Amino acid sequence: MSFFDKIVAAITPPESDEKRMEARAHARSLAVPGDWLSQVLDHHDEIEAAFAAVKRAPDAEAQRLAQKRLAVILTGHSNAEESVLYPALVDEGHKAHAGLGYEEQAAAKVQMALLEKIEPLSQDYLDKLEHIRGAVTHHMYQEESSWFLDLQNEVPKADQAMLSRRYAEEIDRYVGAGAVA
Repeated sequence: MSFFDKIVAAITPPESDEKRMEARAHARSLAVPGDWLSQVLDHHDEIEAAFAAVKRAPDAEAQRLAQKRLAVILTGHSNAEESVLYPALVDEGHKAHAGLGYEEQAAAKVQMALLEKIEPLSQDYLDKLEHIRGAVTHHMYQEESSWFLDLQNEVPKADQAMLSRRYAEEIDRYVGAGAVA
């Protein structure tokens, strides 16, 4: 683990799996099937599954292939949030949350690029992957436990459908129809 990784781990202690599951379940209870929040939560599930696929890959080639799929999902998901949901957060007075979200997602993209330079299946690779996974799950927890719940409560009902449509369009643009599901 790099010096930077150790600093990040020290200042952002991870939430328990139980806390994350509770936050996601609560967010799901507030989501409407097909709305932007349900889409985000589905993508968060996909992201977690993609991390697990990288970790359990049986050989270097499979690990790199799973890593590339993870990178596509992460990038598409973050671009959709950054294009649609974070501007809505700013519009609703949550500029700090949006700024932190942009910053965390940029850091994840950098770390994914650095992961490409590490030998697959090595302990260094697995450590870096776990560091990225921890940062991403912390980010998702922030969104699921408060940021996006605030957004859902504050955006006028008339604008909710527009957010859902635009979010789906952005996912399709970056990831392709059906690529995340």
